[in-house]
Amino acid sequence: MPRFFTQKVTSDIIRITGEDANHIGRSLRMRIGDPLTICSEGKDHHCVITNITADEVTLNVLSSELCAAEPTVNITLYQAVPKADKLGIIIQKAVELGAIRIVPVLTKRCVARPAKKDFDKKLQRLQKIAESAAKQSGRGIIPQVSSLIDFDEAVAEMKCFDTAMLFYEEGGSRFGEISLENSKNIAVFIGSEGGLDPNEAEKAKNAGIYNVWLGKRILRCETAPIAVISVLMQLTGNM
Repeated sequence: MPRFFTQKVTSDIIRITGEDANHIGRSLRMRIGDPLTICSEGKDHHCVITNITADEVTLNVLSSELCAAEPTVNITLYQAVPKADKLGIIIQKAVELGAIRIVPVLTKRCVARPAKKDFDKKLQRLQKIAESAAKQSGRGIIPQVSSLIDFDEAVAEMKCFDTAMLFYEEGGSRFGEISLENSKNIAVFIGSEGGLDPNEAEKAKNAGIYNVWLGKRILRCETAPIAVISVLMQLTGNM
């Protein structure tokens, strides 16, 4: 069944306008009486179309429930900025696997070094990637892609999580040694193609963020977040 997102549902009548309305009517060729699902704030609203025009689709809510695809933990991915279009792939896969937020970070060894104002111009496109992945994977929310921040800002944010981990190729605790008990909000940090500077790893460790080792194999920067989020989902009973 087609899925669409809206900001907030406050009654049994939902009106969809703009690009989504056009897509429902022209691309999907849906008609009055057809069912579809509206997702809002982690809930699935099962609806039927009651009226449709070129500019607006009116829906009647038949039933609502919490989205079964939403994980029981909130995982935020702090991702050092990679080269080329790798960030789009990382965002897509992180959303599919259940991340709630993706934060691009500029570290010492990032090969790509965009200015913040230039990066912000890409945010709309990156957010579209997250939205498309959320629809495809049956999510109940559209995870947020945040503005570019530096490493110190990332560390300051990660200190506030129940559990925070920086995945470091030079060693650290093994994944299984980190307790996730009572961890609702989890932060993970993945480096770029150049890895992480030892001073950054030490700074994170001094801030109470675990340095975690994924083993002797060196994973690409677009592979590591997939592996990490997958393991977390398994360990927390969400996979």
